Amino acid sequence: MTPQVAIHGTVISTYTRIVQIACEEAGLSHQTIATPAHSLDNRHPFGKVPVVEIDGLELFESVSIAQYIDNAHNSGALQPANAAQRAVMDRWIAVANNYLFPLFEHGLVMPHIMHNYAGMPLDTAKIDKHLPNIAKTLSFLDLEMQKDGAWTACGFTLADVFLYCILRSVESTPQGAAGIARLQVLPHWLMSCRTRPSIAATAWPGEAELTQG
Repeated sequence: MTPQVAIHGTVISTYTRIVQIACEEAGLSHQTIATPAHSLDNRHPFGKVPVVEIDGLELFESVSIAQYIDNAHNSGALQPANAAQRAVMDRWIAVANNYLFPLFEHGLVMPHIMHNYAGMPLDTAKIDKHLPNIAKTLSFLDLEMQKDGAWTACGFTLADVFLYCILRSVESTPQGAAGIARLQVLPHWLMSCRTRPSIAATAWPGEAELTQG
């Protein structure tokens, strides 16, 4: 059977997984075609991933892709109908993409990926430089959840999908796992997300071992 969605992206990727989860939530069959960012096979105009083929469309940019999948195939179930709650969801997705991902990815996650998968020496100087800001940011997220539930006050939405995938990458590093474990609410939210079928079904290959090394 031909999958309903073709996802062109790297296999272990925050944004590829976001699209995979959106597909799972909508009950869409999907296939990930391994496509490195900036490769000749990548059709994203700015060399990012993923690029998605669905319903005769070729889509890029994960927010647009996830919203299309949810709207066209899931009756908008991952987006609040209430305008104020939708604004909260949109705000947290923007925070995740514009602030959290660049900090966590470049300051912690990518050095471990380059060490574990490319065999490069672990750039401990870069990690040590960014750890104070990473710890401060994780504490901010935890306090927001303690104060008013933050994005979770809207129920399980696309904000959870984006934030989970970004924070799971952090949790998959030794420093990130240790930092998150010291918080009050964030570890429980991550654990509850992991029980959701769409998230369990899209676990990265070897995800349980990613904290090693």
